[in-house]
Amino acid sequence: MNQEDSHLLLPADSAWLALERPENPMTITVMLRVEALTESRLREFLAVYWLAWERFRYLPVRRAPGWWWEQDPVFDLKHHWQVSPQPFDAAELQDWVSARLNQPLATYRPLWKFWLAPNAEGGAALILRMHHCYADGLSLLDVFERICPPSPCQQPAIYGSPETADLKRWTVAAGTWLKNLIGDEVKAASGDRSGNTDGSTEGASGSLEGAGRVVERVAHSGLKLVNEVSQFLIEPEDSPSSLKRPLLGRRHCCWSTPVELARFQSIAQATGVTINDVLLSCVAAAVRQQLVADATEVDEAVLHAAVPVDIRAQLPAGIKPEAGALANCFGTVFVPLPVDGESSLERLYRIKHETRRLKKSWQPGIAWGLAASASLVPEPWCQPVADLFYRKASAVVSNVPGSREQRYLAGCRITEQMFWVPQAGDIGLGVSIVSYAGNVQFGVVADEAVLASPSRFLADCLAELETFVR
Repeated sequence: MNQEDSHLLLPADSAWLALERPENPMTITVMLRVEALTESRLREFLAVYWLAWERFRYLPVRRAPGWWWEQDPVFDLKHHWQVSPQPFDAAELQDWVSARLNQPLATYRPLWKFWLAPNAEGGAALILRMHHCYADGLSLLDVFERICPPSPCQQPAIYGSPETADLKRWTVAAGTWLKNLIGDEVKAASGDRSGNTDGSTEGASGSLEGAGRVVERVAHSGLKLVNEVSQFLIEPEDSPSSLKRPLLGRRHCCWSTPVELARFQSIAQATGVTINDVLLSCVAAAVRQQLVADATEVDEAVLHAAVPVDIRAQLPAGIKPEAGALANCFGTVFVPLPVDGESSLERLYRIKHETRRLKKSWQPGIAWGLAASASLVPEPWCQPVADLFYRKASAVVSNVPGSREQRYLAGCRITEQMFWVPQAGDIGLGVSIVSYAGNVQFGVVADEAVLASPSRFLADCLAELETFVR
């Protein structure tokens, strides 16, 4: 194979292959409801716009010294989309989507596939399943933003990206970034105290004082890093509960009807919290209901939600992906869920306190770095690395801000956007929240061992929302 046809995966991408488990595949599932989308329109759309991203023609292959992107030598678009022409009512559509969610992707082809149900009740349903190593949710959102314009008469102007993953350049940039962090501490401690433009100090006492400040600042920064890592590692594991049962590998999903974003905004404004705090408090209430139903003692229960946090803004040039490029650039914070809270407001304000604390921490960056290391350790150690993260949580909760305006795919109006997140390790419950065109939708996916039917959990999330508007 030509050198141009293969690239080493970056650690942040290959981490998702290292975390893969048969009963818990690291696959993102997206659903778009698209008015009047037909088979021919979809085929042309994928051929022209979707495949403009070269990575979608590549598949990950394991060979020394790690995972490589290799171009599929027999790539054919027909292997990556399928049409189910039969009509579906709402219940049948939910079962159909769950079946697609459980369908494994062919490992000898690029790890993504579309399914179209053009005759579903309420408009065509378009499903995409893609392995997380290709991109995170925000990258996928950016892809759809670029190829789905805000007008049916408008053609996408800028789209596509060549596959240029360069591990050497990425590694050099990461090393330079770390050196610059230390250099910034040195400059902050010693810079310009004497006022001399050549950097010299006024006398031996000034030099000693400056050196002392350098040591103090660098030591303080190092101690903070050690403390942050220690706090991350010693975070208690979640209490035993029905949400921590051994997984069966069979999952079901459901989703809510759209809820006006203005409702969340009014609640957040009236209580002095963020919209994300409101969403997390709804999840905490539903988890509490689940524990109560299973006769779990909630007063002593310790449960966390693993919440992805975008860290693109904190990454330097060379590590930060270019606009339009596919990448995985998020860390994870583990938010304690106040399942012992007696009232909606108590749970909401406790969530607010915890999210404020975590926003000021280095936990997202630390989690991103540790996750990336999963692909660099020997294979027998991958499971312990995954357990280090995900035994500390009972659910994954992901909130993705979608398009503020309606979008059009192949000239057809997108009426809804929904997605379901993968759950690494032994986590069997995922809650997704996505906003689109002034509305918000909840999505729940759960392993059968954790929730026989996720619809009850979804109903509890929505019931908690109602308590804030009474």
